[in-house]
Order: sequence, then structure tokens, then C-alpha cells
Amino acid sequence: MNLHMSFNFSQFQQEAAKALDHITQDINQLRTGKANSQMLDTVKVEAYGSWLKINEVANISVPDPTMILVSPWDKSLLGAIEKGIGSAGLNLNAVIDGQTLRILVPALTEERRRDMVKILYQKLEGGRIMFRSVRTETKKLIDQQKGQPGISEDMIEADLNQLDSYIKNYNDKLDELGKRKEKDLMTI
Repeated sequence: MNLHMSFNFSQFQQEAAKALDHITQDINQLRTGKANSQMLDTVKVEAYGSWLKINEVANISVPDPTMILVSPWDKSLLGAIEKGIGSAGLNLNAVIDGQTLRILVPALTEERRRDMVKILYQKLEGGRIMFRSVRTETKKLIDQQKGQPGISEDMIEADLNQLDSYIKNYNDKLDELGKRKEKDLMTI
């Protein structure tokens, strides 16, 4: 008796999870009207002869919805951190205030909020495209099983149905992420 082991979806799961992580980080970069520490995730600081992420050289806190405080562990890096924030393309200005940097996050206009929602949906569509690409590659691998000993058409059909179920699950996660972010963007 030849028992078919279901297709191994571990590679698919890794690729789809990586795509979801990427799109989640990308969406977290979208600026809402409220300050959050993730807004600075892309900031790199020149320190100690190399480029480091801002959270590797400073503590980042959000005391209220309009301000981010950056407190470097090494106070000699204040200028480098200010420069890193200014050159990160975030349209945020850091002001040195004693031993910390203060970043005021201005509220978004209604027009800017709508623009950000459009960008959000472009990013979500990019995520769906990533998922389709991973699905296409996995489907090819499943289809390559045809004609192999002990592999029936029913088994292949079951694997393809499982693949579609996984893709639906990832797209649902993407939709939920988009709804939460859109709510954040449109909340004043």
C-alpha cells in the first residue's frame, strides 16, 4: 500500500510569511496623524564607523500623539541621529533639546490622509502580487508530481485546494491589516 504524503508546504509558508512581514513593515512606515516609534524604523545613523538602525543607538519613546522623543545612549551621537532623521525622507524634523531629540509630528490634512489611503491600497496590492507569485511557484511544484508513482489526481487536487486555502488566509490577513491602517489614517 502506497500512502501519499501531502505536498510539503513549508517552503511556501516561509515565502508567504516573509512577504507578509515585508508588506506589514512597509505599511507601518505610512505616516498617520499620530506619532509612533515605527515611523523611524527606516532611519539609519552613521555611528562608530558603520551604519546602524536608530533603535540600535537610542531609546525611542512617544510621550503623546504629536511627539517622538529620541534619547541616544551615547550623547555624542545627537548630531548624527538628527542628520539620519533629516535624510530618511520622512518629512520629519528633529530638534536637539538638551540630551534628547524632539520630533513634532504634525496632524495630517484631510487631503493628505486620502493620499495616504491611496498609497496604502497600492502597498496592499503589492502584497497580493507577492502572494500570487509565491502561489504560482508552489503550484508548479505541485503540478510536477503528476505521473509520479503513488500520486493520484485526487491527491494533486487536494494539494491545490490546500494551497488556495493558504492563499485565502494570507489575503485575509492582508485585508485586516489594511482595514486597521486605514482606520488609523482616517482618525483625527
